[in-house]
Amino acid sequence: MDTYRYEEISERIELDILENRYPVGTRLPSVRILKNKYACSISTILKAYDYLMAKGLVRSIPKSGFFACEKPAFNDGSFALQTNPVLIRDAVFESHLALITADRKHRHGISTFNVAAPNDLLVPQKLLLRTMQQVIRSEGTNLLRYYPSNGADGLKTAIVKRAALYNTSFNAAELIITDGALQALYIALAAVTTPGDLIAIESPCVFSILEVSRTLKLKLIEIPVHFKHGFDVQFLHQVVADRPVKAIVLTPNFHNPTGTLLSDVAKKAILDIAIAKQIPIIENDIYGDLNFSGHRPGNIKQWDVHGLVMTYASYSKTLAPGIRLGWLSPGRFFKEAEQLKYALGSTVSPIYQESLIRLLENSSYDRHIRKLRLQLAAQCDKTQHFIRNFFPEATTATAPQGGYSLWVKMPDMLNMQQFYEACTAAAIRFTPGYAFTFRSDFNRHFRLVFADPYTQQRELALKKIAELSAKLIRSI
Repeated sequence: MDTYRYEEISERIELDILENRYPVGTRLPSVRILKNKYACSISTILKAYDYLMAKGLVRSIPKSGFFACEKPAFNDGSFALQTNPVLIRDAVFESHLALITADRKHRHGISTFNVAAPNDLLVPQKLLLRTMQQVIRSEGTNLLRYYPSNGADGLKTAIVKRAALYNTSFNAAELIITDGALQALYIALAAVTTPGDLIAIESPCVFSILEVSRTLKLKLIEIPVHFKHGFDVQFLHQVVADRPVKAIVLTPNFHNPTGTLLSDVAKKAILDIAIAKQIPIIENDIYGDLNFSGHRPGNIKQWDVHGLVMTYASYSKTLAPGIRLGWLSPGRFFKEAEQLKYALGSTVSPIYQESLIRLLENSSYDRHIRKLRLQLAAQCDKTQHFIRNFFPEATTATAPQGGYSLWVKMPDMLNMQQFYEACTAAAIRFTPGYAFTFRSDFNRHFRLVFADPYTQQRELALKKIAELSAKLIRSI
């Protein structure tokens, strides 16, 4: 149905351009306007524009919109046109990727409530640079050689020792050091599924998991994540009862985007379901170190004696986004995971590995984490204060127990298109809820990231958006 709709819409726009109803250089209707006009999804409109760009009838100008181009010149064959091939991108992927990232020049503005990674002020720059310099001096040319494909033994040992502090036991021999958490997720999913398999994921679900699943051509069934209790264990139980689920993918510790923490009771219940049906669990522990209070939560892995749980994490959320170093504990699927890791490329940067060894062994990492946790907790409290005191009365939001983000739902009477237009005018960017699902369940939600410390400018901007949304509701 989508294919038919975008072709139909693109044909209408093309006719308007060719018949000069949209002269050359004219700005074309926005995606939102066409979405409402044709009563279809944003992705359908983006596909239509993408198709017209491929035909040379439309061009896109960042932050300005889509514009009519000159009509292609007639070529009688007397000369050959030398052109570069048209670069076709997945419009939905490109759009959603922009919603969760920010380029360097905009990260320092007031607009970044959408990037779930430490701000420059939270990155331990001096510690990281000093440690890297020490590593370069001590290791020298060794850093220019191949390291073991699965990672340095010293790093794996350090990870295992630290995990033991929160009652989780990993086998150093089976750990695989990866190029970030995303590669670890890819390896884990590819190790236990084939194209067409059905997997259970969270709803809402972080964008990266959705995209890896789509790349591997997997079918998805979404398990609700509730504001207070997190992953719906009972719903999972019903789903696996009569469906051939091949993997369960979840973030039990400080789920992105809601920030919820699964109780130990819920974690054990999920493991019991997986054991009964022999379904691998792939647990993302990338936010596990970022608890706001109490002890660092353990993993589902700590109760796994069957090798069904595959745990992965990285240091991009706790040290710096540019530290492309993660790890995967693949359990009984080590053989498949090891082969996949080798096929994807050789070793992770030796300087990152040696630097992490030093940071983990001398407690520098833990000292940094204690400070980071306090900062994030304070910023979370301040964000909740803004929502309670300035946003419309019917606004609801999660109460994160750790991590970087909370999940906001705006009142039913608010026109979300007008809300996002107001955000754009105020140079503020949240990540809309539709980026966290392949369905249309979260059109009234958005993720608000509190990774950047508040400044007077950022506070005023957030208050302005809250007040504008209240005015929009009153004007109805």
